[in-house]
Parts: sequence; structure tokens; C-alpha cells
Amino acid sequence: MPDTPARPLRILTWHVHGNYLYYLTQVPHEFHVVTRPDGGPGHAPLGRGLPWGRNVHEVSAGKVRDMRLDCVLYQSRQAYLEDRGQLLSAAQRQLPQIYLEHDPPQQHPTNTVHWFQEPRGTLVHVTPFNALMWDSGCTPARVVEHGVRLPPDVEYQGTTPRGIVVVNHLKRRGRRLGADVYDALRARVPLDLAGMDAQSLGGLGEVPNLELPALMARYRFFFNPIRYTSLGLAVIEAMMAGVPVVGLATTEMSTVVENGANGYVDTRLDCLADVMHELLADPELARAWGQEARLRALQRFGIDRFVRDWMDVFAQATRTSPDLAAHSEEMQS
Repeated sequence: MPDTPARPLRILTWHVHGNYLYYLTQVPHEFHVVTRPDGGPGHAPLGRGLPWGRNVHEVSAGKVRDMRLDCVLYQSRQAYLEDRGQLLSAAQRQLPQIYLEHDPPQQHPTNTVHWFQEPRGTLVHVTPFNALMWDSGCTPARVVEHGVRLPPDVEYQGTTPRGIVVVNHLKRRGRRLGADVYDALRARVPLDLAGMDAQSLGGLGEVPNLELPALMARYRFFFNPIRYTSLGLAVIEAMMAGVPVVGLATTEMSTVVENGANGYVDTRLDCLADVMHELLADPELARAWGQEARLRALQRFGIDRFVRDWMDVFAQATRTSPDLAAHSEEMQS
């Protein structure tokens, strides 16, 4: 039997995806997030856009090697290949290590070997599709699907007879994120774009994290134009808000959306346009699909399941008991 720790684990990590980090820090451990004065990629401060708990702490990059830690959670190639050698002491580099991979492979879709090759480490994928596509090599791998928790007052309205699209920097990120798909369909269907730099495409611009679910809930449907990336948190948040989802039948989307039940996915843009027009013409159909979307999101992507899964990951990595529920209420208050 593993020993139950007398205290929460001290975990070093990086600020790569803000919403994901917020949900991850619902896990009742202590998270120390590396920052630099210039706030470059992966080293930005936490900011005030999310209600960070008392278990989340910023640590200056120059002070990392003096810290007492229990585990290192990498979330980017830079953190593992560069920061690991530059910021961590020799003893810290021997600590239990986990790599959280947010995306499918960006080079060859099936033959890319992940750079985190650590037989005693753990490679965590966020979707089964990602795990299928990556060659994890000698590293033990597992899947922890997303977990989401919305503000309690968010309810679907669908009163805005348009579709909402949420993608950051869509213009710059191009075809992989579906810039051309969005452009083709907005010429046929009324669509609004939210996200960083959305104004450059005539969109709404960036919407604060806590305000986005309520905004999405006002729209008739959510449209996801992305060809190839991980399952976006915005998709799950929209579903949990009761918004029906229309999108491309690629990556994990095909297992999340069931046609005619909680939304519609296809690889034919004509079919997607027809479905969007149907939802615009039939608000009750949109509401029915949205209700089913919410139920499925709660079942598959609930925050309690997510927290349990991550507790188990940390417990296995550090060989401790995952039962730290007694600390949870205090740390999240």
C-alpha cells in the first residue's frame, strides 16, 4: 500500500493554456507556476482573468532551483528541452516527471515520436485521438480527458439567431485551425468570431474567460471550423452551457458529437451549412440538441471525474495515495 502524504504535493508547472491550468488547479495539490519578467511564451504571469485558488503560486524562474518540490509537470517542448536544464537543479531533474501534451502531432500525423522519452515518466494525452496518433515511444502514456466547470448561472438562451465561433488568432493560424472554412461558411451563414485578434477578421475580439460561456449561451449554435487540433475547451464549455455544436468530423469531435442528437459533424461544408440554416429556422430543435449536449458534457467532462483522474496520475507518478479529498474544500475556497 502506498503511503498517504501528510500534505498536498508541491508541483512545478508552466502557464501554457490558461483555462486548462485553471481547471487543473482544482486538483487539491500546490501548484507553482514558472514566470519570467518578460512574460514570454510559457512564462506569463497568471493574471486576474480567472479566480485562481490559494493553492496556485507564481515562482520566478531564477528561484526554481531553490524550491522543495515533489513533482515536475511539463506542458511544452520548451519547458522540457530548455527550462529543465536551465532552471532545475540536478536533484530536481530526478524528481517524478509528467508531460502534459495538449495537441496531436504537428508534423507527421502518425509517425511522430514524442520528444518526452522517459521510461520512468508519464505522458498524459488530453484525448484518446491524440494518444492514438502520437508515438509515445518508451514513455508510459495515459489519457485524462478534459474537465470543465461553468459559472452556475449560465443557461442556454439561443435568442441570437447566429452561430458563435471561438478560435484565438484564427487569421494567423490559418488552415489547420480552419480559417478558410470559417471564411467560406460565414459567406453563407451568419457567424460571429470571438477570440484573440478576432477583430482582424471582422469578429468580436477577445472575450474574458468568465464571460465567454454566457456569451455562447446566447447564440443559436456553436460552430467549430478547426480541421486538426485537440478537442477545444470552448467546444466543451459550449456543450455544458446547453449550446448545440456543429463542426468538422475530425479528431475527437466525431466521438463527442452525435448527429441529430446533440449537434452535427461532417466533412462536407454544404451539409454543415444546411444544418446551420435548419437550426436558425427551428429554435426548438436547437434547444433539444443543446439539452442533450449539456447532459453528455456533464457525464463525460465533469470536473469531479477530471480531478479524480489527475489525482491518480500524481499518485502513480509519486507513489502516494490519491485520497487527499480532505484538503480539497480548504484549497478551493
